[in-house]
Amino acid sequence: MYLGLDLGTSGLKGLLIDDTQRVIAEASAPLAVTRPFEGWSEQAPADWIGAAETVLGALAVHGLGAVRGIGLSGQMHGATLLSASDDVLRPCILWNDTRAHVEAAELDADPRFRAISGNIVFPGFTAPKLVWVARHEPAVFARVAKVLLPKDYLRLWLTGEHVAEMSDAAGTSWLDCARRDWSDDLLAACGLTRAQMPRLVEGSEVSGVLRPELASRFGLPPGVVVAGGGGDNAASGVGVGVVKAGQAFVSLGTSGVLFAANDGYHPDPATAVHTFCHALPGAWHQMGVILAATDALNWFADLAGSDAAHLTGALGALQAPGKTRFLPYLGGERTPLNDAAIRGAFIGLEHATDRTAATRAVLEGVTFALRDCRDALAATSTQIKSLLAVGGGSRSHYWLAAIATALGTPVSVPVAGDFGGAFGAARLGLMAATGAGAEIATQPAISRVIEPVFALTQAFDEGHARYRAAAAAIRGLT
Repeated sequence: MYLGLDLGTSGLKGLLIDDTQRVIAEASAPLAVTRPFEGWSEQAPADWIGAAETVLGALAVHGLGAVRGIGLSGQMHGATLLSASDDVLRPCILWNDTRAHVEAAELDADPRFRAISGNIVFPGFTAPKLVWVARHEPAVFARVAKVLLPKDYLRLWLTGEHVAEMSDAAGTSWLDCARRDWSDDLLAACGLTRAQMPRLVEGSEVSGVLRPELASRFGLPPGVVVAGGGGDNAASGVGVGVVKAGQAFVSLGTSGVLFAANDGYHPDPATAVHTFCHALPGAWHQMGVILAATDALNWFADLAGSDAAHLTGALGALQAPGKTRFLPYLGGERTPLNDAAIRGAFIGLEHATDRTAATRAVLEGVTFALRDCRDALAATSTQIKSLLAVGGGSRSHYWLAAIATALGTPVSVPVAGDFGGAFGAARLGLMAATGAGAEIATQPAISRVIEPVFALTQAFDEGHARYRAAAAAIRGLT
């Protein structure tokens, strides 16, 4: 058996699979976020260990004596600061913490960061957080012996090793993504050295061995290997089998992600596309990220006094976009705008805009934001030949038909099941234990394929053009 542990922001999930990749058991434990000041978002690393203990205890009921490998997945970008004796120096500063926006802009103005890391330095990335700590908590910064990403602190507890892997490290702004190695120049620009970084492995490689006392406590055999694992989206890519060029998935969760695998490295920071190493050797991936997908639909459902399933279930067949436009920038936007200040809007409201028309506008707005991501990926020569839909929003046939039509690409919906980060992590654990490679990261069985409605292609192209014009018009007004 193989175990995947996915350390999310709101909880830690464990998934147990057998050697045929059949899911045997799963368990989860909740996590809380603290926000002591505006723009801050923190967690106590001790809570991650407590959650892992809860999950392993629950899974141990099923018997873990056949486990051979463990894989890790997790929220990216968090700054976990350790002393020379591995004491946690302060709460972890999370991916959605924006306190370091000034420091991020300063680092991004240094041309070396985009040239070497292949990405914009976003406020949520790890590097600007360390610069913030150096300025505002100098006594803490002076004691920093190691900087670990969240899932890699979990690895330290599991194995006693300070290790990171390429996909997660790519989100720090310190990794040379082409060379798949730390950049001494970028570290020095933040007052750090390679000695303060964890050792790097590929996601499918062995990073360490489970500590004997933990194996004994939870009923695992001696010698269980722990794989490098992956950042949450890269691990999800492994989970849904998006591991080769041309393959992609769209995730309609709280945020929206258009994730495409690449065989080569094609950065273009100006597009606000994330270009990161994949969790498999010799592979990279690109992501367009929008900050509100189902979040926007749920917001509107609350406003309308309804729920998302009821609103979308009543829409019927796909229609051409109407006059009413919705811009889903409820908390700013990443790709392609890179604008934390922009806010959302309804435009073109009229007497004919009833609740159904407004619901369609919300779905169209998120769809057009994903079209922006597709166009940004295409600007880097990334082509999407197949597209899988995952996340809660993929339950809406209307929404998927709109996405298929706007992107001109069929959308495949997997059979019911969890193919996310925990499943991808378990697959990486299997690879590390057996020496298997990307060939085992097959795509799930498909329940249905939603084709573009070609009769509406021109209408959606024109609707996207109106959406872009509206987005340009409101910048600076909201």
